[in-house]
Amino acid sequence: MKPFFIFALLSVLIVLCLTACSSASPKIEAIKPLPSDNTPMVYTNKTSFISLPVEITLKDIEKQLNKNLKGLIYNDSILKDDNCELKIWKSDPITLEEENGVILSKLPLKIWTRIKYGTDFLGLNDTREIYLDGVLTLKSKAHLTNWKLTTTSAIDDFEWNESPAIVIAGKKIPITYIINPTLSYFKKTIAQQIDKAIDETCDFKPHVFDALDKISEPFLVHEAYETWFTVIPVELYVTEARLKDKQITLDMGLKCNLQTMIGQKPMKQFDRNSVILKPVSKMPDKVSLALAGVSTYESASKVLTKNFKGQEFSSGKRKVVVQKVDLWEKDNKLIISLSLTGSITGDIYLTGYPSYNSATQEIYFDQLDYILSTKSVLLKSANWLAQSTILRKIQENCRYSIKENLEEGKQNLSPYLNNYSPMSGIYVNGNLNDFEFEKIELTNKAIIAFLSTTGKIRIKIDGLD
Repeated sequence: MKPFFIFALLSVLIVLCLTACSSASPKIEAIKPLPSDNTPMVYTNKTSFISLPVEITLKDIEKQLNKNLKGLIYNDSILKDDNCELKIWKSDPITLEEENGVILSKLPLKIWTRIKYGTDFLGLNDTREIYLDGVLTLKSKAHLTNWKLTTTSAIDDFEWNESPAIVIAGKKIPITYIINPTLSYFKKTIAQQIDKAIDETCDFKPHVFDALDKISEPFLVHEAYETWFTVIPVELYVTEARLKDKQITLDMGLKCNLQTMIGQKPMKQFDRNSVILKPVSKMPDKVSLALAGVSTYESASKVLTKNFKGQEFSSGKRKVVVQKVDLWEKDNKLIISLSLTGSITGDIYLTGYPSYNSATQEIYFDQLDYILSTKSVLLKSANWLAQSTILRKIQENCRYSIKENLEEGKQNLSPYLNNYSPMSGIYVNGNLNDFEFEKIELTNKAIIAFLSTTGKIRIKIDGLD
C-alpha cells in the first residue's frame, strides 16, 4: 500500500515549498503558532452497514450433531410401570437430508429391552432380553433464532435391519407387534431427546462472535507508514432462517465503524457483551461502508520527518536541508512547520485548508499562506520567498491525485472478500465498488479523511470443527 494520501499531499507541499525557497538570511525566527487546546479528539464518523447473507450446510449441522450425540441416548430402567425396560444407543452416524423445507434425520439405533410377559397368577410369568437393530427416521421443522438452531421433531418410520423376535420353547416367535407399540409409546420422548441434542449442539452464536472477534483485531496494512485498519462492531441483525437445497440460509446485517489509524497499533475495541443482537424481518441486500482514515499529527510528523530529514533542496546558490517536520491544527486550519538548515536556518510556518476536487479527484490546499509572523520575518530576510507570486505558484502546483489511493483502498480489502476464512469453517466472499472520497476533517489531534463505497458480501459456514 502506498502512503496514506494525506501524507503524499503534505509531501508535495513540502517539496514545493523547499524548492521555491532561497535566502541570504542565515536565521529565521518566526513566532510559533500554538496548537488548539488539548481536549480529547472527537470526530463524527458515519456508521457502516454490511449485509451478510449466511449459508449453513446441513452437513455442518450433521457433523456437529454427531459430535455431540454419542452412545446411550435413552434409558428406561424401570420394569414395573409398563413391564418393559428400554435402552437405546446411536450405533452409526446420523445423516440429515432436506425435503420440502423439512429435515429428514436417519438415526441408526441399537436397542436393548427387557420385557415381562404372562400373568402373575400362580407365578406364570417370565422376562426376556431382546436385542434390536434398526434405523429411526424423524421429520424436523427447523428454526434458527438468535443464531441458535432449534427443531420440532416427530418420528416418521422404523426400519429394522432384522425383524425383532424372541425364542420361546425352541421356536422363534416374531414380536414386532409387541416392540412397535412399545416404541410408539416412546416416540414423543425420543423425538424430544433428538430436539434437545440439536438445541444443545447447534448454537452458532459463539462461532459468529469468535469470527467478529477475529475480524475486529487491528491489522497492519503498511509497515513503513504504520497504517492499521480496524472494524468496530456495534449491532448485529439477523432474520429467520430458511431451509432449502440442503442448507439453511438467513440474512445477517452488521452495523459497525471502520477506521484506518496511523501510528502505533490501536487497541481492539470489540466487546462481545456489548454487541446488540436484533431480530428483523428483512435486510437490505447491499453493503454500505464509510471508512474513516485517522492520521494523528504526531504520527504524521514522525513519518514526514523520517522521509525528508537530511534531504537537500537547492535554488541557484541557495540550499536548505529539512531537519524536522511538525503538523498541528489551529482554528480549524492545518499548520505545517518546517525546520530548515543551510542558506535559511530556523522554522517557517504555513497554513491552509485541505480541500478536495471531486471532478479531478485531487487534494489541494485552499487559502494557503504563511503565518503572519513568518511572512513578516521573510519580508525582512528572504523577500523572494514571501512574494505572492511564489505562494500562488506553490498553491497552484500543490495538488495530488488520490485516484490510485482510492483504487488501492479497494484492492487492500479484496483479499478479505475472496474466500477469506477468519476461522475454520467460515468463508467470506463478495465485491466492492470503487471508493469515493467524501471529506476531510481536522481535529485538534488528527487529520480525518472520510471514504465510502458499496457492494455485496456473503458468508458461508461449511466445515466447522
